[in-house]
Amino acid sequence: MAKTSGNKPDKNLAGVVRDLEDAPVNSLDAQQRQQDVNDRRRRDNHNHQHKVDMDPSH
Repeated sequence: MAKTSGNKPDKNLAGVVRDLEDAPVNSLDAQQRQQDVNDRRRRDNHNHQHKVDMDPSH
């Protein structure tokens, strides 16, 4: 696990590791977990899309 300054584990990576350690109970649980991953990926992608403003008029 990645360490930050002060030898404290990164909170985001700790959550990912915790999610990966648990095995899905059945197919519905596996599907819901995969959907959570997809939603997280979609939110992350949406939050990092920065359009460059090419119009210097304002």
